[in-house]
Amino acid sequence: MEGPVPAGVPHLDHVFVIMMENHGYSQIIGNPNAPFANNWAKTANSAQNYFAVGHPSLTNYLEVVGGSNFGIRSDNSPAWHDTACAPNLVSGIVNADSLLGFAPSTAGASVCPIAGVGKDAATPAVDCVDENNPGACTNDIDGTNRNFPVAANTSGKTIADQLAAKGLKWRAYEENLPITGPDGVNSSDGQYSNLTDFTKITPTLTPPLTSGNIVSLYAVKHNPFAYFANVQSGANPEVSYKQMVGFDGANGLWANLATGHVANYNYIVPNQCNDQHGRGNSTAFCNYDPSSDGTQAGLNPALIALGDLSLQKIVEAIHASPVWHEGRTAIVAIWDENDYSNQPNTNQVPAIVDTNYGVHGQKSSVFYTHFSLLKSIESGFDLPCLNHACDSDQHVMSDMFFGHETPHEAN
Repeated sequence: MEGPVPAGVPHLDHVFVIMMENHGYSQIIGNPNAPFANNWAKTANSAQNYFAVGHPSLTNYLEVVGGSNFGIRSDNSPAWHDTACAPNLVSGIVNADSLLGFAPSTAGASVCPIAGVGKDAATPAVDCVDENNPGACTNDIDGTNRNFPVAANTSGKTIADQLAAKGLKWRAYEENLPITGPDGVNSSDGQYSNLTDFTKITPTLTPPLTSGNIVSLYAVKHNPFAYFANVQSGANPEVSYKQMVGFDGANGLWANLATGHVANYNYIVPNQCNDQHGRGNSTAFCNYDPSSDGTQAGLNPALIALGDLSLQKIVEAIHASPVWHEGRTAIVAIWDENDYSNQPNTNQVPAIVDTNYGVHGQKSSVFYTHFSLLKSIESGFDLPCLNHACDSDQHVMSDMFFGHETPHEAN
């Protein structure tokens, strides 16, 4: 559902949302291998009480752009262009990684294109549905009884639909997206993808090459817009998969920043090495963290450093862009979740907001979530709140985005 336009954030001309991966607040803040993120958090505005909402990654990505999980508690790929299967919103069946905890459930199945109006999936306070370790329990939010029950009247749309309806532009920049575009692509290293016919690469190796050999730098689970029926159809060019591009090339992130020709809303996702997610079949620098216990000791320090350098490159490119000197522009960097760190670790993640206006160096202790971020950006673009962003306990991040000397908070 959509509600009133939230108040509390000044008019914004451009927003850049940078998505980082799978690390909690205490793993990044104070980590010597993330010097840029830590210094930037001090000079910009930093949320010290910001939480992801549930697991796994895709769930959080959907919440950031649409204010709901839309009945999806998995990282499953889209059922591309499947018009026969009912969206989870409509069927009321949760798309999950496993059957544990979800009945009924389409465990392991591809995600039907999201559309329509219906019910999303509940986010409990404690989640014992771990994609890698079923039965292990983690805090879905802040370690209290805070939860999000099933929400009726959930609308299967995103901020992209809202922006297009208002005549504003959006763009998703996905690093290592193939030059052919995102349609049907679930994983890619930028050249090869799950769509590649490896039998045409000769002579054939022994054992033969398959899609399993690909280092999945681009992953569709980190491209939430790709899961929506209207985006997949491409019928409306303003809300289409054609608005998704890579970092390189004439119309990529780096080129667009250099010219200042960017959209109003820019969704930026580094690849799975550069966003600190890691890949098991890549280099040692990109390898997964040895442990997912929520501590700095369990991390791959090279992976943290790699992601920090990537974040620095993106932020510095935005700062150097002509757009940083035009109107009001905000950069937001968030981490999607804490990677199923077991209790008592909470799902607290870093959130940094940098603006080319207003006061900086603010440290916010207000409770915020991914829904709060969506609500705040909608406020800045004069858009209605969407789904859980309309919840009365989800506050606009006024103290992070304010344009005056005295911050204020508004619902």
